[in-house]
Amino acid sequence: MTKLEPQAPEFASPALSLNVHPLRSVLYEELHNRPSPVIEGNCQVAHFTFKQTDSRKQLHAHVVELCRRFSVPAPDPESSCLYQDFGGFELRWERHLEFSNFTFIVPTDNAFTTDAMAFVPKDWLAAVPGELVVAVNLSLVDQQPTDKQLYQWFEGQRVSGASVADGKATVWTAFRLHSDGFGRMLACNKGLNPYQTGRLVQRLFELETYRLMALLALPIARKMGHELTQVETSLANLIQNISELDNQADDRELLTALSQLAADVERYRSDTNFRFSAAKAYHDLVRDRLNQLNEEPLDGVQSLREFLERRLTPGINTCMSVRDQLEDLSRRIHRTTSLLRTRVDLSIQEQNQDLLASMNRRSELQLRLQQTVEGLSVVVICYYLLGLMGITIDALNAFGLNLNAKIAEGIALPLILVVVYSLIHELRKHMSKQTAATMKPDSCDKH
Repeated sequence: MTKLEPQAPEFASPALSLNVHPLRSVLYEELHNRPSPVIEGNCQVAHFTFKQTDSRKQLHAHVVELCRRFSVPAPDPESSCLYQDFGGFELRWERHLEFSNFTFIVPTDNAFTTDAMAFVPKDWLAAVPGELVVAVNLSLVDQQPTDKQLYQWFEGQRVSGASVADGKATVWTAFRLHSDGFGRMLACNKGLNPYQTGRLVQRLFELETYRLMALLALPIARKMGHELTQVETSLANLIQNISELDNQADDRELLTALSQLAADVERYRSDTNFRFSAAKAYHDLVRDRLNQLNEEPLDGVQSLREFLERRLTPGINTCMSVRDQLEDLSRRIHRTTSLLRTRVDLSIQEQNQDLLASMNRRSELQLRLQQTVEGLSVVVICYYLLGLMGITIDALNAFGLNLNAKIAEGIALPLILVVVYSLIHELRKHMSKQTAATMKPDSCDKH
């Protein structure tokens, strides 16, 4: 069937008139998205997972093209899945956040037959948008395979297996690629109904998909490990050099180097944060699907859980270790930068104190010079006033007055000194008050 987005139903009762949220119906249907297939009898199931690199519209158009070729109803543009019988096979298409699944179910009694995909157009399959991550063939049989059959079907590779679903089924897989480029899984149904069979098949495919999607982060973590080691070494050298700094120029050079390290680490975090977080989420899903399988061990065969815990978990731990190392480096660089900035701030404060002390000394010198100039100014003004007084007395003597200029100047000298000094002193006090009144609002504004 085709999965379409349902419309929010109206209330049937005329007594109700409610404002329905536009996503109400979607929220109800969300729990019913991507149901398990219903599988009856023996069959072969081919499962493909493509990591999305193109737009959602291109992927939807590609699915619509397949529907057009077989004259079946196409999915709605907003649909995230399609479950449709195409005649010779059943297609189950599911679109997830960063990958899409294509599952082809073909009824057959032959395990791992080469003609299981004969009805699927090869040119259409080769043009599916995205990058292929998972390609696995699963054969569902109702007879317990012999050791010879297992050896033949899995091409002599070592298999892992377990009894699942409370002993109602047995599964085997090698977790490897085979000569046809596919992974292989084998499931023997010992009493599961069609719904339970479909659910088992879906869980096995999810196990394969999520484990490979989780491992996409491992090559990134391995490559970054060497780069982070170099960053660790550079940071350790910079921290050691802080205690050996002599001048402000060295502080600036070290701060520049730290800023470059911080930029590199933040770039690493930005490039890998999603991938590492996704790896952890996918690994959690793998563990959840293992729990749902409810495994029971088979004699002489390694179980699926044991294999994945021994092989998958260390790789995920490596990714988480690199992610934690990035976070630790970011915190250490931040602390080192704060320490260096504190050192620079203290150096600036010391320079400011020296500058203020120098300004105070200059102010004292200017004050002394000003006082000296004021004294000289009084003397000069008195000298010129006495000169004017002498000229005035000479003019009066020319009119007939008989005044002794020397005696008059001697008597007037102390009076002139007192008056001139008092005037200059009052003028300086008045200017000081004006300056203080002008500076007072600025000081208040600073506070």
